[in-house]
Amino acid sequence: MNDSTLFAFTLPSVGRKKVTAAFDGGRITSDSGVSLLALAERRLAIADRLAAVITDRRDPDQITHSLADMLRARMLAIACGYEDANDLASLRRDPAFKLACGRLPDSGGDLCSQPTMSRLENMPTRGEISALLGVMADLYCASYARAPQAVTLDIDDTVDVVHGKQQLSLFNAHDDAYCFKPIHVYDTASGRPVLVLLRPGKTPSGREVRAVLYRLIKRIRTHWPNTVITIRGDSHYGRPEVMQWCEKNRVKYVFAIAGNDVLHARAAPASDAVAAAFMRKRKRKQGIDKVRAFTEFRYAAGTWTRPRRIIARIEASCMGLDVRYLATNLRHAPQRLYAELYCARGQGENLIKLHKSQLKSDRTSCHSALANQMRLILHTGAYWLMLAVRDAIPRTHALAKAEFNTLRLRLIKIGARITETAACVRIAFAAACPEAALFRALAAALAPNSS
Repeated sequence: MNDSTLFAFTLPSVGRKKVTAAFDGGRITSDSGVSLLALAERRLAIADRLAAVITDRRDPDQITHSLADMLRARMLAIACGYEDANDLASLRRDPAFKLACGRLPDSGGDLCSQPTMSRLENMPTRGEISALLGVMADLYCASYARAPQAVTLDIDDTVDVVHGKQQLSLFNAHDDAYCFKPIHVYDTASGRPVLVLLRPGKTPSGREVRAVLYRLIKRIRTHWPNTVITIRGDSHYGRPEVMQWCEKNRVKYVFAIAGNDVLHARAAPASDAVAAAFMRKRKRKQGIDKVRAFTEFRYAAGTWTRPRRIIARIEASCMGLDVRYLATNLRHAPQRLYAELYCARGQGENLIKLHKSQLKSDRTSCHSALANQMRLILHTGAYWLMLAVRDAIPRTHALAKAEFNTLRLRLIKIGARITETAACVRIAFAAACPEAALFRALAAALAPNSS
């Protein structure tokens, strides 16, 4: 059968000369930047770490691709923007991807196919999935050269709409869709992922959140027994079971809690004062947009076992009076606790967007819940690769804080011709590459023998 992609086609003429084109350029890749991701993967050893806890039940005589090679290929493909296993049908022959996975571009064997990758996603058992989640937590701890004195972990969930009858999918009236609501945990200050856990499409209960934190903190404590850990989350996570567990296990917390009549009554004196101050300034035409103040008190709901410290942020503006409440066991001043500590959790939502939207981790279309959890683990591995490349960029460079889509466009989607001879492999990058200098510097910074 003839390959129709080799047939020439025409484009608009330029300078009175006819322009023709065909997909017959030979061993050219559009993703030569995958070599940077491969250096990052080699340094982090994510594929080897994950493969070590999965039992390979295949016939040893029939194995062509090791588990580590398959995991590596999948994570590299996701990081390059190929979130579907179907893409491997073409990428398995791409010279840049073959080099990134340790195979020669011409004489080396092709990478694994889509059916092989799909079998891998369905291979791990429940116990192995639990071990894989532990490996990702270990990877987070290993990303620090030494145990930090303190870390703040943001916990939140996100909507993952499903289209089918996947296990754990539920109809969520608030989101008006059948969905999952996976829990994400990040070290927001560094942008590092700690946990991404698939779960049903409903708000997590206090007992569920407590169980998640118990397993996660226990794993982190094996590496950092003396590190002060602070958990930060919205009112979904400010449950009495969670706060009580944190207090018994040396974990600091700051959670938003929903307002009620009792809380409003306790904050009323301060609220009235703020509203009055705003009206006075408005009458004096001082051009002020809002007046903000803070107060604190002890409070115990009927389901709580003890009173806890409550911080109330009170704000009066043209829109009226707005009061937000936090529950915490920290001793910081109210203004610092709210403005500097709690409000910083908004960055955690941006990290979820990187994971979900820019690495397409919402492609959880497998029927099995375990297979979909495996996909989240693979997408988290791809997140680590992109983060490692970004962290290697000099802080003064414009791309040092770029989103993953921007990094992919500027550093990964670079055309190159790859040729293999008897003695070497040569990658000829595009001469007009705008980020040539940065690419060269990153290759040196991510090299295995670099400090």
